[in-house]
Amino acid sequence: MTKRPFFKYVFLLLAVICSLGVSGQQADTMYTKADKDAFERYVDYILFYRNQPLNEVIIASGEFFLDRPYVAQTLEEVPEQLVVNLRELDCTTFVETVLALSRTVKSGDITFENFQSELQQIRYRGGIIGDYTSRLHYMTEWIADNEEAGIVKDITREIGGVPFNIDLHFMSMHPESYKQLADPLLVEEMRIIEQRINRQAQPYYIPKAQASGHLSQLRDGDIVLFTTSIAGLDVTHVGFIYKREYETSFIHASTGAKKVVINEVPLTEYMARIKSNTGMIILRPVENGNSFN
Repeated sequence: MTKRPFFKYVFLLLAVICSLGVSGQQADTMYTKADKDAFERYVDYILFYRNQPLNEVIIASGEFFLDRPYVAQTLEEVPEQLVVNLRELDCTTFVETVLALSRTVKSGDITFENFQSELQQIRYRGGIIGDYTSRLHYMTEWIADNEEAGIVKDITREIGGVPFNIDLHFMSMHPESYKQLADPLLVEEMRIIEQRINRQAQPYYIPKAQASGHLSQLRDGDIVLFTTSIAGLDVTHVGFIYKREYETSFIHASTGAKKVVINEVPLTEYMARIKSNTGMIILRPVENGNSFN
């Protein structure tokens, strides 16, 4: 019996696998060569900081993306899959990407594959990609899921936060704003998720009128989430605390500047200017099972 057909089959299978790797398109991952090249440039840049505490790696990683264009809705691929985009960022993908990259650096396994794994864990409920509703769309659930995974710690209550009453319903009430929610079954699934979050979540926030009294408790690299009075939502913007000398600001993908910036005005002034802003939630990224000190 000849072995030639078997080897021919193996050769063809390997060719298919290799072609997938070259394109950057896998069953549940999407990226471009430009994204992979950006990752390699990031690795060259960040190696100087790899022995620094996690919060310093986060700040350095955020600075790497300064002036990167702000582009919304970069994740909206059908079917749902992990989208890696290091070329264009919105406020949420900026925070997720920087946090995943920083955790990749601190893990010691600084590979593109490990970065993808970290990003998936952060972005999806339980780190598992299913349909559109498996993504952590509401930041209240994003916080709970990532805290349970040991990625962040919500320190809002311990630094003086007060209960934050939520009634999440925006996505299920406005399905026309999300192309994936053209499917009534997904709308219903989103409604169930919203109701579950409303029942189970016990979030805290620092009202913006009290924010100035808590600035000394914030640290470089803390994640700041801006709460809102918009009905049905919990948070409308996120970034990383950025402290220089006596000023506390934040680094973020700005809708106004249309790029990643260190905010030009202090944190409290920014909050005062946003009429719908009600306050802030503060998360502390966790390193090796313990929040950095």
